[in-house]
Amino acid sequence: MRVVSGIQPTGNLHLGNLLGAILRWVKMQDEAPCFFFLADLHSLSDHVEPDVRRANIREMAAALIASGIDPAKSVLFAQSAVPAHAELCWLLNGTARMGWLSRMTQWKDKSGKNKEGASVALFDYPVLQAADILLYLPTHVPVGEDQKQHIELTRDIAIKFNTDYDIDLFVPPEPYIGGGTAARVMSLRDGKVKMSKSDPSDMSRINLVDDDDTIASKIRKARTDPDPLPSELDGLAERSEARNLVGIMAAATGRTEADVLRDYAGQGFGAFKPALADALVALLSPIRTRLIELRADPAALDARLAEGAERAREAAAPTLAAAKDAVGLI
Repeated sequence: MRVVSGIQPTGNLHLGNLLGAILRWVKMQDEAPCFFFLADLHSLSDHVEPDVRRANIREMAAALIASGIDPAKSVLFAQSAVPAHAELCWLLNGTARMGWLSRMTQWKDKSGKNKEGASVALFDYPVLQAADILLYLPTHVPVGEDQKQHIELTRDIAIKFNTDYDIDLFVPPEPYIGGGTAARVMSLRDGKVKMSKSDPSDMSRINLVDDDDTIASKIRKARTDPDPLPSELDGLAERSEARNLVGIMAAATGRTEADVLRDYAGQGFGAFKPALADALVALLSPIRTRLIELRADPAALDARLAEGAERAREAAAPTLAAAKDAVGLI
């Protein structure tokens, strides 16, 4: 089994990134060979200043390593350092269909009513994502609920390419649930909205670089309701803010939400919030310390990414060569 996954280097990483993907990746390292890449080519679908993009790439690399991604165990690299990603994307553009891409939820949501003004990169994003995956012939891809459609498209592209060229090259990947369940972390100010760096309120999120006092303050001021915690999950069905904090506690401490409720049933948030703050401080403090250390040596980060890119290029070369041969390129 082989696993591949990527994450956009957006900067200003927060608890949602950590609990939603990164810690899951850390666990996967002991379950299968892993290729983890910084999706800097995907970031071109939006305008970002070059210096900001470079800083974001290094920041994401530092955050992944600080959180436990081991470049000696996993292949960690920047997507753009492996040209085969872009090359295979172009080959797969001959297989993918406009109708498939126009139905993608991400395209509809991000382009909105201004489809004529949206970038081609945004429209073609799913084909590059398919190339990212298929290039390494993985059997499984870790995804959240919002990415399952992309895996389905990748499977369609893989099957059509194999059929069109009468070749058994690409393995239609399966969604991977290893590494534990990804937490869907919501805003501390609105339990119906995902935690995001783009939220204008810094109080809506826990940043990975927040100090211990700031973490405690944000949790203390997080929106909740006056009712005590129930003993069963059904009791949180209509309480989005309460459900969010319980989910964060579960993910931060390696427990299930049901376990958390058994421990805190009948208690109010006056007791629960300090316990949650302590759990987050215990989780984030060593990551923050390591992140700050790694930031101080960008040359060392670049060297680690370069080593990973070399390994990724070696792994990708046979697949790209086979795909080019299949379509008749010399």
